[in-house]
Amino acid sequence: MRDRRIAMAVVVALLFVIAVRHPSADIRIITHDQADRSPHRVQAAVDVGLFAVSVLITWTKRFAG
Repeated sequence: MRDRRIAMAVVVALLFVIAVRHPSADIRIITHDQADRSPHRVQAAVDVGLFAVSVLITWTKRFAG
């Protein structure tokens, strides 16, 4: 019975930590020319509850420089 109480306390503590601040990562790959007003863009986000990842990729058709 004591082990169940300890396990329950650990689970509640982990849920509290997850609820306080949702961990996430933000990854950006920006390789477009800044003068290009409409670069091609792909954006995706994945959230599985324990962690979240957001990815942004932009590019341009014309060469910079």
